[in-house]
Amino acid sequence: MQSIRQNDLPDALPDFRNLGVISRILLSVNALALLFALARSREIGEFAARVTEIAGSLEPILLVVVILLYAGSTLLERLAYVQGLLAVLAIVLAVTAALFPFQTLLGGSGEWRELAWSLGHAALGTAAIAWYFHLRNRAFSPAISEARLQALQARIRPHFLFNTLNAVLSLIRKDPKRAEGALEDLAELFRTVMVDNRQLIALGDELSLCRQYLNLEQLRLGERLRVDWRLDPAIEEALVPPMLLQPLVENAVYHGIEPGAAPGVIEVRIERRDDRLWLHLANPYHEDYQHRQGNHMALANIRERLQLHFDVEASLDTRIADGRYEIGIAIPYRTTQ
Repeated sequence: MQSIRQNDLPDALPDFRNLGVISRILLSVNALALLFALARSREIGEFAARVTEIAGSLEPILLVVVILLYAGSTLLERLAYVQGLLAVLAIVLAVTAALFPFQTLLGGSGEWRELAWSLGHAALGTAAIAWYFHLRNRAFSPAISEARLQALQARIRPHFLFNTLNAVLSLIRKDPKRAEGALEDLAELFRTVMVDNRQLIALGDELSLCRQYLNLEQLRLGERLRVDWRLDPAIEEALVPPMLLQPLVENAVYHGIEPGAAPGVIEVRIERRDDRLWLHLANPYHEDYQHRQGNHMALANIRERLQLHFDVEASLDTRIADGRYEIGIAIPYRTTQ
């Protein structure tokens, strides 16, 4: 059995363009400020006064730092982890020092000792937030998450493999060329799903994987399987988690096409809207079809990986409408460029 490596993903700075990351920074820093005010207060009135005092000096610094981190996120991504941490620390300290003279308007003394005190608190706060994101990054890549990812990569169903091989065998005498192409598609499909895919890939590669899979299913389902592709021509370079669409297409075949005797259509629509990538997949819905556990497992797994890659900026919704089962996914539009 293949061993599962735990926590072998390299440390990396959080994505400062991510709404979830920004929200956690704001909440964490303000929570630390509240704890600091509480620790130095003896009564409610004193606590309220200290909170007001801290907020007056902290919030402008925090706002400017967040804006600078957002604007410089592309440059920070290119740095090694330690270099990135030092760059973030330098930004925090520089902003703290630059805004320090304005604290005199709030009753500060403006002395260098007070500046040193502010810089020390800024450095400690930055270290605490960096440690929080370090622990969170570790928590999102334990052995159980890797096991679920490997399970998803291995979810090319055994019955699909056997049925495809039988279909290829039936073609060898009648149409050797087509059988050869099918075997090449099958080999490429399994080569793709067996590699260690934990980084974002180009959507074009994921679409190629889906087409190879559907070509193989076409061998045994024939005219019963029809696919309606509606693709925005500008989305091929968009970055998506590996095996985002293939398990959904597989489930569409398994739950939407196989149970029906009549031909069925799987609709795949992908488009870019501003800075979002929208993916829509629909297949026939059979109300009396009971085997849905695999579908729920795939959806739960994809939700988890979307959260890992995009945090709160990704969404996955399902619904049943007009006799069709529909899945909608929205993620940030990003490319390698």
